[in-house]
Amino acid sequence: MTVNCIICDGEVRMPQDAMEGELMVCPDCGTELELVCLDPLTVEEAPEVQEDWGE
Repeated sequence: MTVNCIICDGEVRMPQDAMEGELMVCPDCGTELELVCLDPLTVEEAPEVQEDWGE
């Protein structure tokens, strides 16, 4: 399975057992992508991890 990167339109291969919420990195531009839907395959730029400051 493949999907196009939303940043550079490069081809990103996904494992056959991919699940929603899984993170992958575009091999062309290095953007971290999150799989948000399996049907149809849809990815979004993964949110950056924010510090919770011990909350």
